[in-house]
Amino acid sequence: MSAPRIVVLTGAGISAESGVATFRDSGGLWEGNRVEDVATPEGFDRDPDLVIGFYDARRRAVASARPNAAHLALARLEGAVGDRLLVVTQNVDDLHERAGSERLVHMHGELHSALCTTCGVRRRCDAELAGRPPCPVCGHRTLRPDVVWFGEMPYGLDRIEQAVLACDVFVSIGTSGAVYPAAGYVALAAAFGARTVELNLEPSDAAVPFDDARTGPATVLVPAWVDEMLSASSKR
Repeated sequence: MSAPRIVVLTGAGISAESGVATFRDSGGLWEGNRVEDVATPEGFDRDPDLVIGFYDARRRAVASARPNAAHLALARLEGAVGDRLLVVTQNVDDLHERAGSERLVHMHGELHSALCTTCGVRRRCDAELAGRPPCPVCGHRTLRPDVVWFGEMPYGLDRIEQAVLACDVFVSIGTSGAVYPAAGYVALAAAFGARTVELNLEPSDAAVPFDDARTGPATVLVPAWVDEMLSASSKR
């Protein structure tokens, strides 16, 4: 019998244990900035230098972070089940990739990518955007962070939805369950018969209860869950 089809949704909680700052604090600030100023198209229009500087700084900070045991465990699971696994991340860091994950969708964009506001091309970019490098396609110096802001459409929604509809197991790791469309995936998976699992530091705000909800650090919970999945698969 083949391995189950698995969709794993990851949020800020999985990267927090690598020292990556979470999205916002209780005051509605993101690393000391108002979310409206650094995570909306309107904020970028008002002060592009502030926004570009903010994401350049985040890119530098992430460069010094390292994948943790949770990232590595998911890469190990992919190595065992291959295309039966899809990781959907709300994170804009590259820790999943550096851990070895390849079947991955960054639904909220990536720090190591730039979007040209003139021609719409998305390309990997490790350079600091504060220097206003030219677009590699059209040549205009109109690159912005390739990060999905409030009011913008997340990436890969069709692929994600198809995977969620077809999965046998849906797992949510380190996410609050408060931001849509990601927050709706557990209900969609459950409606189509998937077993749902939450691995989180504390219970999320998901509207639909998970079949199995475990609380604790991702670096402890995720490797243990992966070991369970691999053990079960070996007995099939």
